[in-house]
Amino acid sequence: MLKLIRARLIQLIVVLFVLSIVIFVLMKLAPGDPVASLLRIDEMGATQAQEEALREELGLNDPVYVQYLDWLSNVIQLDFGNSLLKNKPVLEEIMDRLPATLELAIGGMIVMILIAVPVGFISARYPNRLPDHLGRFFSLIGASIPVFWIGLLLIYFIAFKLNLVPTMGRGELKNLLLPSITLGLSLAAIHARLLRSGMLESLSSEYIRAARARGLSERRIYTRYAFRAALIPVLTVFGMSFGSLIAGSVVVETLFSWPGLGSMAVEAIFQRDYPLVQGYLLLMGACIIIVNLVVDLVYGLIDPRIRYGKGETG
Repeated sequence: MLKLIRARLIQLIVVLFVLSIVIFVLMKLAPGDPVASLLRIDEMGATQAQEEALREELGLNDPVYVQYLDWLSNVIQLDFGNSLLKNKPVLEEIMDRLPATLELAIGGMIVMILIAVPVGFISARYPNRLPDHLGRFFSLIGASIPVFWIGLLLIYFIAFKLNLVPTMGRGELKNLLLPSITLGLSLAAIHARLLRSGMLESLSSEYIRAARARGLSERRIYTRYAFRAALIPVLTVFGMSFGSLIAGSVVVETLFSWPGLGSMAVEAIFQRDYPLVQGYLLLMGACIIIVNLVVDLVYGLIDPRIRYGKGETG
């Protein structure tokens, strides 16, 4: 287990280093000039001298590799620089928005679990029967409809037609309802289908037939053995789809005016606040890698047959 953790931490460092290079290069290649956006040259009549002074202050006149090394040395010290437009530390801005995004992510995961587990379990319990057909229909529709379209449908029918919950902003629990359902529905469709397939595959294995031969009840076989074994591929896909959860939160936060990291990133991109965009992308990349590490460690807890010891890989 310790060997796995050490290997994943080394992988984390290498991936983050490569990611930092990619992010920095993409920001340099992005269209537009952050200095022009900051000074609003066309609107406020800023002079060329003011533009050059600000460019020198920000270090934009240095060679690109010098700019990258300066930025990287600061990042190692958890100094992501200052937001160009808000004039506050990038890390502080991210931490101010992080609670809202965590609320939305947790709400989306709760909705996903509440829908995916029963739908996948019941579909596997009654294969090729009405519950299974309904579950597969839900999975097909949920996986086919884009996240923003689900959000628009929920806003139209639940907020405008029925006037049950507000559509924008963060505050009370009811404000979280529609964004969480929007984010969780598309993920639930994928994971329900995967859980069904995993359970049906495990039910056809030798150890399940042996359990039935020993006289174990069908309820115990489904809940203790088949369901538990099916969680392995589900967790794998969840770790891989965590990026989709973050990407989906960008769309959902923008759609529902949710003041989280996603809406912050969209604003920073349109305003060409490159230090804020760079800090956001790097931290999100670190979060995705850490989530996959946690998923690897959980494998051994769910399935005792999986052990990360000498000569084994995770």
